[in-house]
Amino acid sequence: MRNTEEAEGSDGEASNTMISGANSPYQPTTEPVQARSVWGGIRCDVDYLQSYFGILKAIEVVLSLIAFICIETIMMCSPCSGVYFFEFVSCTAFVVTGALLVIFSLSLHTKVPHINWNLTDLANTAASTFLFSLSSLVLVCINHNSGAEIAAVIFGFLAAGVYALNTFLALRRWRRGNGTQRAPQSSEYTRARTASRGEMEARPELA
Repeated sequence: MRNTEEAEGSDGEASNTMISGANSPYQPTTEPVQARSVWGGIRCDVDYLQSYFGILKAIEVVLSLIAFICIETIMMCSPCSGVYFFEFVSCTAFVVTGALLVIFSLSLHTKVPHINWNLTDLANTAASTFLFSLSSLVLVCINHNSGAEIAAVIFGFLAAGVYALNTFLALRRWRRGNGTQRAPQSSEYTRARTASRGEMEARPELA
């Protein structure tokens, strides 16, 4: 009898322990704890760097930097307005295009989805094409046949050509993106119209 009572007592204690454990807010979990990334999910997009846009961006950054270095080596100029204009264009293109290259290659644009990044890239490439072409032409008109000016003009026109190609590809991508956005909207509108028309036919009293 004593053994039976002890067994019943131990069973009761075990059941109480299970009940108290079930009611406890601190429950053990079997779900694996995910390690937090130190970089906040930032990763290098190798596919973008190997794509046409990534390669063109890298070439644009290099050409803009070389053009800026060439124009900076000019010690004397008269007039200097064309030199200053070319210096501003090459420096701005290097900074802005370099920033976009970092943003796209690290997938940082996905963190800010409310910005139309395709349109932003198109605007940058189109503006850089125009400004590099204009500043190179101005530098040709005031050229004093120095080696630095000639080198700056050459790299300026090369940068304008690469930016023009990037503009063409970015324009195609932007148009293609707008087309894919309009297609679901039009199909949803067609389905809504068809559904409402079917409802009207099924319920003639609504007409």
